Amino acid sequence: MAHLATDLLDSLDPETRTRACRAPFGAPDVEAERVRWFYTPTDHGGVALGELSPRQQSLAMQLLATGLTRRAYVTACSVLGLENVLDEVEGWSADWGRVRGRDPGLYWVRVFGYPGSPAWGWRFGGHHLSVNLLVREGRIAAATPSFVGADPAASPLLVGELRPLGGMEDLARTLMTSLGERERARALLHPRAISDIVSGNRARLGRGDRMMHMQELFRGPLPTPHLAALVDRIDQAAEAGSGYTPADHERMALGLGSPGIAAADLRTEQRALLRNLISAYTDRSPEPVAAALRRRYAEDEQLDAVHFGWSGDLTPGRPHYYRLTGPGLLGEYDNTQRGANHAHSVWRDPGRDFGLDPLASHLAV
Repeated sequence: MAHLATDLLDSLDPETRTRACRAPFGAPDVEAERVRWFYTPTDHGGVALGELSPRQQSLAMQLLATGLTRRAYVTACSVLGLENVLDEVEGWSADWGRVRGRDPGLYWVRVFGYPGSPAWGWRFGGHHLSVNLLVREGRIAAATPSFVGADPAASPLLVGELRPLGGMEDLARTLMTSLGERERARALLHPRAISDIVSGNRARLGRGDRMMHMQELFRGPLPTPHLAALVDRIDQAAEAGSGYTPADHERMALGLGSPGIAAADLRTEQRALLRNLISAYTDRSPEPVAAALRRRYAEDEQLDAVHFGWSGDLTPGRPHYYRLTGPGLLGEYDNTQRGANHAHSVWRDPGRDFGLDPLASHLAV
């Protein structure tokens, strides 16, 4: 990572390098930007792929690949490519206050601190993608928050369909439908699906956090009244579709309602499904970290503390949401918007996102 980040920064002209690298690490303004992340079509900060030469783009993608397992890297590349599909779905007319509304060149890379120093990090993000890595003393200290979305969630291919997040949706549905009537009632968080992930793009998570509305998910105020009105309409349509009231949002707030069903109460085959589902989130990290986390949840004691909860319809193609919670774990998935063909998923470590806990141990050995 350090070599690739250094090569990328060294290849940039002085003005572009200034935007691509915020330093020194730990300075208040640098920290404020490091923990400011997005998953909407807004400026994620840094330098965009579309500004870079082919060689520089390659270095940026190589850096991204070091922060993910190969499975996660391929998924991330699919998300970038879906911007072209979404552009066609929207009739090539999306307007987000830029030349091209849906643009695979608008994925940004930014380095925090000096690569190879005792503490430094980097971010790669754009619409429906945010990868955040922190390195301390040459080891991975944090790999969350990690967001991956897909719009459309399912797209036709010549044979079959493209579903970048389809596996983690199908695993969760299979787990939920495998439960008996009593167990399913315990797993059900709400009969209707909430319209977005509840954690939003907060830097820190807290008990009682409610779903953030779309207007809050952009870098500063939207630049024109037209765009502000567009976001208002999208948010209002999503809320109307969910039918949620303030009481419903309170019920779904983090840490307040039922957490769902505990892994300790699942059968052996259901526990295997849950382990695979957890890995769909924790595999969004460098391979050694992903392997360490797979070993963690292979231990019954660690898995027993995880809860699984579902809200919404169990019928494929209908709005739904699910949540994984446990010590050091929050996973959220929703597929509710655009006729339940627009999926979001996020992996968080509530106590150690961005490595903000100075006493946190390293993830990898």
